[in-house]
Amino acid sequence: MKRTQSVALKSLASPVKSWLAALRGALVLMLLCGVLYPLVTVAIGGVLFPTQSTGSLVERDGTVIGSALVGQPFKAPGYFHGRPSAAGYDPFGVSGSNWAPSHPALRDRAAASSSEIAAANAVEPMAIPVDLIAASGSGIDPHISPAAAELQIDRVAAARGLPRAAVAAFVAGHVERPVLGVLGQPRVNLLQLNLALDGLDAEPVTR
Repeated sequence: MKRTQSVALKSLASPVKSWLAALRGALVLMLLCGVLYPLVTVAIGGVLFPTQSTGSLVERDGTVIGSALVGQPFKAPGYFHGRPSAAGYDPFGVSGSNWAPSHPALRDRAAASSSEIAAANAVEPMAIPVDLIAASGSGIDPHISPAAAELQIDRVAAARGLPRAAVAAFVAGHVERPVLGVLGQPRVNLLQLNLALDGLDAEPVTR
């Protein structure tokens, strides 16, 4: 009888030990993968890439005014204008409109944008680069194409009282090339370009 009870107790203890071993293994993995690994990678990223790891924030006079990764709306004539946004340029609500090309609301918005851009820059609507009319998928694209920036040179130069050639050279100097020469397209970071333009003036213009 005692032998039978001993065998029964051992058979009960065996699953308990297995469960405890599995629990210990799970806790160790949670600690390693869920706590230590993220802390180490964040620390390494902060040392190797201090700007990127904090969101590529852009400062002026010690105040954070945006991020090089997030587009902002610029409307004043003295600034280069970016792409429209279906997300209201909200980095916490990135989204596209999800409207099909045949959607009436999209057609109306594109037509209104084309007319506004054409009038502001004294160009024909057909000459407007598509990225100034079409919103990006994220709604916060911080870049425009070099062609989109070049289209606005005359307006910006006139508004700021600067020679056109100086503004054109300035834009050319801010064109970012494809990564490694093959990844992506040439582009201009709008926020950085406009901030650099403010450096040419004694006082920044109103957005």
